[in-house]
Amino acid sequence: MTTVLVIEDGLTDMEIISRYLQQAGCSVISATSSEEAQAKIDKNKPDLIFLDVILPGKSGFEICRELKSNPDTSNIPVVFCSTKNSDVDKIWGNMLGADAYLAKPINQEELTTTLKRFFN
Repeated sequence: MTTVLVIEDGLTDMEIISRYLQQAGCSVISATSSEEAQAKIDKNKPDLIFLDVILPGKSGFEICRELKSNPDTSNIPVVFCSTKNSDVDKIWGNMLGADAYLAKPINQEELTTTLKRFFN
């Protein structure tokens, strides 16, 4: 089973994204901060990470850059999920190594299509 880490500080968005992922057959673990996320990444080695841009502490952009520059985590696909969805935000996320960028509110069909890009 595919394990997905959702890093999101908004409880409603966390619930929605987690439900969509579970309906798609994924096992979901969650974190609400960069510190909690790092601990869960070290312990669980997720297959995919859904990452909010605006988080307490480090931003999602900072977390993505760290993940992609670390040989232990650089191969884990990162999908940004954010209300920050301008073209500049998407380009910035892409430059930092993000593999996809979904705008909130999350569309279930778009999330499922994005998942299929990584896992057939």
